[in-house]
Amino acid sequence: MQKINYGAMLDKKLEELKKTGEKPSLLLHACCAPCSSYTLEYIHSFFNIILYFYNPNIAPQEEYSYRHSELLRLVKEMGLDIPVICEEYAPQPFYDLAKGLETLPERGKRCRKCIELRLRSTALKAKELGCDYFTTTLTISPHKDAPFINQCGGALAEELGVPYLFSDFKKHEGYKRSIELSKIHNLYRQDYCGCIYSKKARENINYVD
Repeated sequence: MQKINYGAMLDKKLEELKKTGEKPSLLLHACCAPCSSYTLEYIHSFFNIILYFYNPNIAPQEEYSYRHSELLRLVKEMGLDIPVICEEYAPQPFYDLAKGLETLPERGKRCRKCIELRLRSTALKAKELGCDYFTTTLTISPHKDAPFINQCGGALAEELGVPYLFSDFKKHEGYKRSIELSKIHNLYRQDYCGCIYSKKARENINYVD
C-alpha cells in the first residue's frame, strides 16, 4: 500500500488558502506547550485558531494543570490572540478505555484508543462551535503514529461531518524546531506522554493492578 504524505497534504491546503486569502476557523487539539509551539508558528497565519486542551490521559492532576498553564504562557509569549479552551480534569474515560491494556507499550492499542477519545472530543467540540476544521498537535511527536492519527481524524470527520485538517507537523524539521522554541520560551518538556502507564514504563516499573 502506498504511503500517504500527510505533510504534503497540509502544505497543499496552506497553498490553497494563501491563494484564496481565506482564513477558516480551526479547533486545534493541544497535547502540551512544546508540541503546540512549532504547530502554532507554522499555521497560525492561515487559520483563526482555537486551542483545545483535552487530555484525560494525563496524570496526576497537578501535571494536567501545569501543562495547561504552560500552554497559556506559550500563547501569551508568542503574542498570539488565540483563545484556549481547557476541559475540566476528568480522567475516568481514559481509565475505562485502558482497562486490560495497562501493560501495552506506547503506540499500542491503549494509545490508539486514547487518541481516538481525544480526537472525538475535539471533533464534537468543533461541531458545537461551528469550526471549519479540527486537527491535533500530536503528529509532531516522533513517538506517535502519525498515519493512525490522520486515519482516525479522517474517519471522525466522515462520521461527524466536520472536516479534518490532515497533517504531519514533523515535516520541515518541525520536531527540531519545537525543541528550539521550547528552549527559547523555557517550556516544561515532560519525559512521558502523560498517562500513568507511560510514566511507569519510562521509570521501568511494571504496572501491578
